[in-house]
Amino acid sequence: MQTKPRVTRAVFFDVDFTLIYPGPTFQGVGYRDFCARHDVTVDADAFGRAVISASSHLDTNGDVYDPEIFVHYTMRIIEAMGGAGSGVERAAREIYDEWSACRHFEMYEDVPDVLRELHASGLKIGLISNTQRSLTAFQTHFALEGIFSAAVSSYDHGYMKPHRSIFEAALRQVAAAPHEAVMVGDSLPADIEGARGLGMRAILVSRSAGIGLPQACPDDVPVIRSLRELPALL
Repeated sequence: MQTKPRVTRAVFFDVDFTLIYPGPTFQGVGYRDFCARHDVTVDADAFGRAVISASSHLDTNGDVYDPEIFVHYTMRIIEAMGGAGSGVERAAREIYDEWSACRHFEMYEDVPDVLRELHASGLKIGLISNTQRSLTAFQTHFALEGIFSAAVSSYDHGYMKPHRSIFEAALRQVAAAPHEAVMVGDSLPADIEGARGLGMRAILVSRSAGIGLPQACPDDVPVIRSLRELPALL
């Protein structure tokens, strides 16, 4: 018996660390400057280690969008960089507020051409992001107007990936069934497991060539280093 060919009608993208990445404002020196404004002293060179040590905080706070999750995550980074005192929370709140500003971010060089190629092919393109950033402002800032047929942020929706409802909301916007859609993102628990739990296909973006593949990544989930590899997988 022949298997029917799989039809892809929609492709959804995570935003942060999939399409864009933070510039110097949200690196070690930037954190040092934020903290200095609140009389907190930190070691800028400890930033990378601090992010790794704090990362588990984002995976253990449920699915409801709550700004305090991200403020406390940022506080942990600051503390792991050596920061202490009442100014830590004030600095973390300023960093959270500034995270919504597109001017602090850069777009990966492969993104615009691939998005336009997929859009020109007739696919519905969407955004699903665990962010408070305006996805309309994101499209305007990076000159991507007219490409996206759906955009759902956890801030507006109320739930964060991997909660199934945020994926369902995006699917409704493009009138696609789960089996007709693909989720592309850099987070195994939020993007990959969340989408697969609903019956969508998923593709993991792992841009750092020096970092090994996630140990728990399912064998049937493609892992790409660049979005230029994506069209051939659809």
